[in-house]
Amino acid sequence: MAVAEMRWRWRWIWKLLLIISVVEGNSEGDALYTLRRSLSDPDNVLQSWDPTLVNPCTWFHITCNQDNRVTRLDLGNSNLSGHLVPELGKLEHLQYLELYKNNIQGTIPADLGNLKGLISLDIYNNNISGTIPASLGKLKSLVFLRLNDNRLTGPIPKELTGISSLKVVDVSNNDLCGTIPTSGPFEHIPLNNSSSYELNVN
Repeated sequence: MAVAEMRWRWRWIWKLLLIISVVEGNSEGDALYTLRRSLSDPDNVLQSWDPTLVNPCTWFHITCNQDNRVTRLDLGNSNLSGHLVPELGKLEHLQYLELYKNNIQGTIPADLGNLKGLISLDIYNNNISGTIPASLGKLKSLVFLRLNDNRLTGPIPKELTGISSLKVVDVSNNDLCGTIPTSGPFEHIPLNNSSSYELNVN
């Protein structure tokens, strides 16, 4: 009797874990589909993004881990326009956000600061405006931050100096103002010695 009850409990736990996995997968799919709806896609690179699937791991340009959680979004140089959406901040396991060389407009959502595992944020060569959100300072795993060749304004947030993992910062060819940080990781990044790190400081 005890064995039968144990088996029943394990089956119940397994079903519950499966349900949780499906719900999480759908949540990430919903977030990505919200992004798709905000973008113009003349080359149909997002054609495979079907919101009726259990999770987005079979979609083109999406990479998942073994738990079917989204870890990469690769849409660089895809002729996309439109704007970024706050829902991207719900992709809790995202490590690489690659949206460079498109024509994306609007601002950088502050919700991107929720992506605690993000290693690379590459949104350079777009038409993004507004300020660099201070919330990006919460990205304690970030190594690559490339925001160059946009229309960003305002200062570089001092919160970025608290990211000890940061190795590459490129904010050139924007309309930034104020002083260049020299503490934390910026102490070792040659902002003044390499054209790839230059700032248009007003």
